[in-house]
This record gives sequence, structure tokens and C-alpha cells, in this order.
Amino acid sequence: MTRLSVNINKIATIRNARGGNLPDVALAARRCEEFGAQGITVHPRPDERHIRYSDVREIRPNIKTEFNIEGNPIDSFIDLVLEVVPDQVTLVPDAPDAITSNAGWDTIKNRSFLTDICKEFKSKGIRTSIFIDPDPFMAEGAAICGADRVELYTADYAREYYLDPEIAIARYFETAKAARSAGLGLNAGHDLNLDNLNYFIRTIPWTDEVSIGHALISDALYLGLEKTIKAYLAEINKK
Repeated sequence: MTRLSVNINKIATIRNARGGNLPDVALAARRCEEFGAQGITVHPRPDERHIRYSDVREIRPNIKTEFNIEGNPIDSFIDLVLEVVPDQVTLVPDAPDAITSNAGWDTIKNRSFLTDICKEFKSKGIRTSIFIDPDPFMAEGAAICGADRVELYTADYAREYYLDPEIAIARYFETAKAARSAGLGLNAGHDLNLDNLNYFIRTIPWTDEVSIGHALISDALYLGLEKTIKAYLAEINKK
């Protein structure tokens, strides 16, 4: 069964725009769980323009489901992950000035680096996922690096879905098959929404987890957070 992890970065963005602690990010994380989310995702960046390192430390003790920290494994990020010991860490090669994640790892060119990082996190019992583009060779490379899972960067799928769903998902299906053959778990995230989510899950039903933030928080402005989380869960579970 595919699990829904809610990325709460956008809630932190709203808070940071005004200062203070409104909305309360830690409270929002707890509410997401109460409303049915099966995990919480945060993506702290060096400039702390949304989720702050202090948020990660505050949220961690209160998470009852699964806590996923994603980000570029620079020294400060590595130290934070080893300090709070989340259930999962997702390695994302985003530049410090990136507005949002925009590419996956080249797991072949970066094999030595990623192998060392995976080994360090796994020694602490942290499941390690590598963010990749839809390319079977990148999935196979992630397995060689020692990852437990890959997360498919789904921006292209989301954009192309409205033109032709079958074409949009073809590369993702092949990459997902390669990941499964290599013994990897499978996550997906980026621009998944209520329109394109169910088709992705029905086509690749062995997806372990989807991490959704921007679209879900945007929908919550219209529907409310509880109704929105239930709507996403309904899309995941629809046959």
C-alpha cells in the first residue's frame, strides 16, 4: 500500500513571510498525522527560507508515523540528520539557490560520494533514498551505492500527464521496474496532485511512498487541511 507523506515546507514559507510562529509548523505536522497522513517530510535548506534546522529538531520527537528529511548532503545537513535520526533520509542534489528541486542524482558519476553517504546514514539505522530522474541506469546505480530506495523526480510526468498519460509515465514505469529488480524500494515526489496521482499509483502499484507538499498545501487553502489529506488518500487507494 502506498503511503502519503506530507511535505510541510510551504507551511514554513508562510510563517517565515511574516515572522513569529504563525502558522505553527510543529502543530501543522501533528495535525497532518491526525488527519491521516502516514508520514511527514521536511526539506531544510542552508538559507532556512522555509523549514529551519530548529524546526526539524522540534518536530522529530512528536512524529508518530514516519519522519523523512530530504536535502543535499552538505556537512551541516549530514550533522542534522545524524543528530535527529529520522526514519528516512532522501538525498537530493539541489543547489543552495534552487527555488525547488529540479533534477535527480547521476548515481554513476557520483557513486563514490553517494556510497559513503549511504553507508554513514545506514550505520545509524536510517533508511536512505536517492532522488533520481526517470532513468533505469540511475536506479541501478543507486542500488550499487547502497541505497534502500529511490525517489522518482516526477516533475516531467506531472507536466506531460495532461498531454498523454501513457507517454508521460512510460519512462517512470521502466525506471520503477529497474528499481524493483535491483531490490530497491520506490518513492515518488514533485508536482503530484489530485489530477495525476491516481494514474501514477495504478500504473506503478508497488510505489511505497509519495511525498507531496506544494499541491496539497495549495489545495488545503480551498478545501481545508483535513479534507485535502483525505482526498489525497482517496486518490491513492482508488482502484
